[in-house]
Amino acid sequence: MSPTVPRIADPESIPVAGVDDHLPPVPGDRLQPWPLRQRFAAPLTWQPELGGDGARFNPDGPTAQAAVLVPLVMRDDALQVLLTRRTAHLRSHAGQISFPGGKMEPTDADLVATALRETEEEVGLDRRHVEVIGRLPAYTTVTGFVVTPVVGLVTPGFGLKVDSGEVDEAFEVPLPFLMTPAHHRRHRWDAGGGITRQFLSMPWRNAAGQQYFIWGATAAMLRNLYGFLAHG
Repeated sequence: MSPTVPRIADPESIPVAGVDDHLPPVPGDRLQPWPLRQRFAAPLTWQPELGGDGARFNPDGPTAQAAVLVPLVMRDDALQVLLTRRTAHLRSHAGQISFPGGKMEPTDADLVATALRETEEEVGLDRRHVEVIGRLPAYTTVTGFVVTPVVGLVTPGFGLKVDSGEVDEAFEVPLPFLMTPAHHRRHRWDAGGGITRQFLSMPWRNAAGQQYFIWGATAAMLRNLYGFLAHG
């Protein structure tokens, strides 16, 4: 029997083992709509740095297909990544920063349809504002979801209607900030019994001073987006 993987109840308390400020940021001219369309239209041979959380709470249990939308909102100053903060009462991922998305349903034509449907349901972003430009490799979470990130450019002028049963708020973070490894922190937790949990975080503070702790699977998928764009 596999050892029980400990849950991380307070990720902000886990020590920082390192910061990746030795890596260069993605050049600003690559973080524009047209270069992004080109990069996803003709991807180079590339392997993601992070394929999953490295462990599962139930390693012998089944996995489930899921998808998230990585919404890149086309603002005048820079592209912004639309993220959500989950409500505190959810059974899984409570209070965490996430992309909109969820489990694939039998009625979904494919994983792109899953990402668009879930985004409409969670934050009210109508799919007519979303131009899907590609996907990133799937990421397997500690809870057994095989998550495909679907990347889309979002035309401004949309309205949001947050589902308060799942989402506390939706907010935007500048893409250049997230594509700068000097903002990527590595955490390591020795939980005892030979078990170690590791994860990335990308803490961000908005202009009003509110702190958002982006970590775990969301940070890992953003790191994979960084690798994809940095090697383009």
